[in-house]
Order: sequence, then structure tokens, then C-alpha cells
Amino acid sequence: MRLFTNIVLSLLVIAYPFAVYFGIRYFEPWKIAALLIGVLALRLACGSGRALGNGPAAVAGILFCGLAVWRNDLLTLRFYPVVMNGAMLMLFAWSLIRPPTVIERLARLRHPDLPPAGVAYTRRVTQVWCGFFVLNGGIALATALWSSFEVWSLYNGLIAYLLMGVLFAGEYGVRIRTQKHAE
Repeated sequence: MRLFTNIVLSLLVIAYPFAVYFGIRYFEPWKIAALLIGVLALRLACGSGRALGNGPAAVAGILFCGLAVWRNDLLTLRFYPVVMNGAMLMLFAWSLIRPPTVIERLARLRHPDLPPAGVAYTRRVTQVWCGFFVLNGGIALATALWSSFEVWSLYNGLIAYLLMGVLFAGEYGVRIRTQKHAE
């Protein structure tokens, strides 16, 4: 049941741009932000994504949504993806300064005795994710400031997740190929 709850809550957070896009027709911005606060608080209470360090990202999201409730404007709602990319960038970058890195922690869930080459590889992958969060956050900022609401929703609700999927798949392919050469 906990896995199901975590999946549902994660999907609700991912659907945020579309919830804003469709919800703004029927609800004031503060109501959408308040709903997201509830989802993020539930996610935090359920411990969803602790291995990824999503606790700090959820807290950042809750604080930001509190600002969105107070401001009650559409522009503030559009900055949520920027804040999340910034929070994830800080988390991943901090783990580079204070190892083990986020990716190393995830790798050790499956391979507790990670060799030094694996630690170096996970450090490089963490750096790649930092670069992704910088680029994705920059594009999210640009769409929030200068694009139409439709473009913002499309990029932050679909394209950004497709790009994450491409990065996940690409890294997985490199990892498989690297592990075969190491054996």
C-alpha cells in the first residue's frame, strides 16, 4: 500500500504543470498552490523518495507554495519547476562537496560493496545530473518568464520529463556497457 501511495503522490507532483494549466480555468492560483502543499506534505509524511533526498526538495516546494498561496498569482505558480530544479541542483551539488554522492547512495542500495571505480563513476553521473538541473532549470525559468502558458505547460509537464527519461536511459546504457568492459 505504501508503494502505491508513493507512486500516486509522485504522479500528482509530476502532473503539476498540467494541473495548473487546466485548474486555472476553474480555481484561483492560491487554491492550486494549497493543493500542491497538501500533496507535498503527504509525500514528505510518507517518506517518498528518501533515498533520493526528496525530503529537502519537498520542504522547498512547500515553502515556495506557501509564497504562491500568499501572492495568489499565476506567475508565481509558473516558478515551481524552477524552484524544484534549484533544490535538486543544491542537493546533488552538496553531495559532491560532502560525499557520498546522491547517485552513489542509490548505487549502494543495490551494490553495497561498490568498488572505487564505481564510486568515481557515480560521482561523474552526479555531475551530469547537476548539469541537467542547471540547463533544465534555466529553460524552466525562460518558459516561466517569456513563453506562453501553453509552452510553459508543455515543456515543464512533458518535455522536461522526456529529457530526464533520455538521460536515465542513456546513463543506463553507458553503465551496462561500462560494466561489461570491467568484467
